[in-house]
Amino acid sequence: MQVEVSALLEQVRAGDREALNRLMPLVYDQLRSMAARFMNSASGGETLRTTALVHEAYLRLVGGQGSFESRSHFFGVAAKAMRAVLIDHARGRSRQKRGGEFQRVDFDEGLMISTQDHGRILEIDDSLRRLEAMDPRKAQIVELLYFGGLTHEETAAVVGVSETTIQRDLKLARAWLHRDLGVAQ
Repeated sequence: MQVEVSALLEQVRAGDREALNRLMPLVYDQLRSMAARFMNSASGGETLRTTALVHEAYLRLVGGQGSFESRSHFFGVAAKAMRAVLIDHARGRSRQKRGGEFQRVDFDEGLMISTQDHGRILEIDDSLRRLEAMDPRKAQIVELLYFGGLTHEETAAVVGVSETTIQRDLKLARAWLHRDLGVAQ
């Protein structure tokens, strides 16, 4: 399957937009797994479902330039798209004019994400942006691991460094984020 995904990504890079449609069934489970890992790490209840997150992120991928260097790069871009969807969702839910003070209740709790404290998600996004301005690689690692749900091995492949470097950078990024957000360690 990795060979087929790589071949389809090559076709996308060559300008074949139809290749994106053939790609979706092959990467859907991996994208869903990425989204589920992130959502399961959060606590509480929310209205954004794993499936909705995957579909919205994929639409953003399809709507983009569609130039992916490799399978790992594709999943890295997917992680960035998922982060953007989650941040947009948090901003939308926070707005009073959209009824952000109300919380929708749904019976399918197994597919729900926790972003009850939308303001905190936005603070985290702002902090990640500040980290990105100082050290883009560390911010990318946090994004891939926490928003994209990639493993250390997958993140190392996307970033192009060793797993040891990922672990070291993650430790430093966590410390910086904790300090920036005023969180006790």
